[in-house]
Amino acid sequence: MFPSCCSSKRSATSKLLLGVFMVYTAHTAWLLYGFLNTKPCDEGRREGCITSYLSARPRLQLSVFTCLVPENSQLNLALRIDPFDPHSTFQRQVNVPLPEETRANGSLYAVVYVHKASVSPLEDRREVHHAALLTTHISPANTEGRRDTQKRSKLKHPVSHWRPRLSVTMMSEDFTFAKGGLPSDMRRYVRISQEGRRILYLPLLLIDELSFRVRDLMEINRSTTHLPLTVSYEGLSLRRFRFWVHLQDVVYSLRQFGFSEEYIDEIKGTLAGSNLYLLLLNALITALQLICELLALKNDISSWGKKKSMAGMSRKSVLWRSLGTLLIFLHLLEETSLLVLLPVGLAACVEVWKVFKVFRIKANWGRPTVQVNKLDEEEQRTVQFDKQASAYLSYLIYPLCISGAIFSLAYLRQKSYFSWMVNSLVTGVYAFGFLSMAPQLFINHKLRSVSHLQGAVLMYRGVNTLISDLCFCAAIFSSSEAFLSSHQLSCFRDELFFLIYLYQRRRLAPKARRSESGSHSKKVKKTQ
Repeated sequence: MFPSCCSSKRSATSKLLLGVFMVYTAHTAWLLYGFLNTKPCDEGRREGCITSYLSARPRLQLSVFTCLVPENSQLNLALRIDPFDPHSTFQRQVNVPLPEETRANGSLYAVVYVHKASVSPLEDRREVHHAALLTTHISPANTEGRRDTQKRSKLKHPVSHWRPRLSVTMMSEDFTFAKGGLPSDMRRYVRISQEGRRILYLPLLLIDELSFRVRDLMEINRSTTHLPLTVSYEGLSLRRFRFWVHLQDVVYSLRQFGFSEEYIDEIKGTLAGSNLYLLLLNALITALQLICELLALKNDISSWGKKKSMAGMSRKSVLWRSLGTLLIFLHLLEETSLLVLLPVGLAACVEVWKVFKVFRIKANWGRPTVQVNKLDEEEQRTVQFDKQASAYLSYLIYPLCISGAIFSLAYLRQKSYFSWMVNSLVTGVYAFGFLSMAPQLFINHKLRSVSHLQGAVLMYRGVNTLISDLCFCAAIFSSSEAFLSSHQLSCFRDELFFLIYLYQRRRLAPKARRSESGSHSKKVKKTQ
């Protein structure tokens, strides 16, 4: 009675979580539909419409000023485009003089104005402007890639660096908004101006932060008096403007979550080089992988919590998987943020719990003692097969690991000893970690059974690796370096062992079912 009650509670919880996820998915789809299809105002009722200021084709001018403080009126003109066509695309290069405060590890801003031609922007009441930093305070080691941590620790204060590109975008589409249908993501960029009965919105100006790369930064010295600045402009449609706003909000959120600038740089390259539909597909793929991983983790914890016998389970596979997960966690600890560390850390805790479970280790926290329970006959057979498979596998693993360690000694001088050791071990996990499944497949073959494995967990993780394989193949055919990584390469090789497991499941599962049905019929006859 009690197990059925617990199972009904678990199924109810699963249905509730599935329902919440479906509602969230439907809400997200509705938001995307509204994002892609913004309804214009009805032409028949102009009273409730907000018209673009650009619809009257005014003569405009684009001016770029530099200053130490954006709110200061002391502006130095760096570039002037007169007349300025919002529908055009151009690129100009200018030499910007650096004030003494900027050369003394200070900052410098660029203020971009769009205003009436032949009129000062400070005197035009319908001007729009946007300020952006032309300098970034960052460690010099970060501009050249990952260096030795000891060298980074010597740099106590970040140094001012020059951002040589300033990308300006503006919505050039003549779109008429409904008064109550202004998108929420556009409201912080919209400025309203009244002209009689007409309600106008001034040009929507935006500085593109996605084109900024850390590798393009130039260190500012005291002897540097002028530095080049490339100013580019592009007119955008409403859809692309909103798309760009959302992408910059994503980058801002990543920075708030604590992602490193190098990692954000890689994401910027992926976001800026992709169109809207490709990014939506990428988000859908990521969501599917996250769902598969969460379902696999949930079923894994549930099935391992019910296990009373470890017959058929490879101890070496569980042990090596836990060590590999812990090494990857230590490797990511230096490079990424809490948003990525939390799921990896949770998976590492589950793998360590499996080690205690499979080795039957019980820690007595009241007294500092550890108890190891004895094994039954079936578990002893499993341990013998596990040792036999590990002995065969060692003939391949040891030469590969030794040669890899010798090869990595060439990079010891460029890194600290701990960092070199962790990176070498993680490289070994990514390169040869897929071989840890070999003992489990050998045990399945010897026992002629796969009933001791969690089929649902393996299926979820198999789908996850299959999705990674498809992304890997797409990256190869498209020659895109953004998707290529050692993790996805290891997923590509994991698929080979997953296919072998599927073959074993097809061949051995029917025999296991027949043997179980035969033993059940014998029990029925005995009772009769």
